[in-house]
Amino acid sequence: MTLYFLVKYLHVLGAIVILGTGTGIAFFMLMAHRTSDASFIARTAATVVIADMIFTLSAVLLQPVSGGLLMMLSGTDFAERWLLASLALYVVAGMFWIPVIFMQMEMRDLALMAAEKNQKLPPRYFVLFRRWFLFGIPGFGSVMIILWLMIAKPF
Repeated sequence: MTLYFLVKYLHVLGAIVILGTGTGIAFFMLMAHRTSDASFIARTAATVVIADMIFTLSAVLLQPVSGGLLMMLSGTDFAERWLLASLALYVVAGMFWIPVIFMQMEMRDLALMAAEKNQKLPPRYFVLFRRWFLFGIPGFGSVMIILWLMIAKPF
């Protein structure tokens, strides 16, 4: 196995982790939200925040490193349009993902407070959930397009 294929494997694995964790987080948050059970939502959101910090963040930080190494090892020109589009979409994904982390933390805290006081979820929780859901569309969509660009290199 060459260094190039090892780095490529790690790069693809990082993309899988980002997509897989993102899908799992979205599914579990949505399922918890549908219960309207503040205690369950608080526990789920706490786990989601941990998963985002461990899995998503580490993969997000390693992707540019492995991608840069791949460019160097393969002699890929930084000016290739598919690469520039991928990098722009990476920034877009980050602009939507970073606020989502803080939304998840606040939703967790609001649900925890409601559970401790045996109250319903506050209106702020529902505002955050809608925003969290909407931010997921361009954030996750950007990552899906990046994956396609990495594979197809259409231009």
